[in-house]
Amino acid sequence: MSPLFGMGKLILIFGLVMVIIGGMIMLAGKVPGIGRLPGDIFVQKGNFTFYFPIVTSIILSILLTIILNFIFRR
Repeated sequence: MSPLFGMGKLILIFGLVMVIIGGMIMLAGKVPGIGRLPGDIFVQKGNFTFYFPIVTSIILSILLTIILNFIFRR
């Protein structure tokens, strides 16, 4: 086996993971309530808008941690 085979496999897996994450991000905008939770920071003054979904990020981080712990548990 060529040493490049392992690197090619790694790049292929990384690409598939990126496609899945991209699809989830595209669908997340259609789920009601995601990104508009109480605690998310939204400031709008004139033509300046600042939005930081801190609570949404924390909840998604907790959910992903739980899911990945179940998947990769040994």
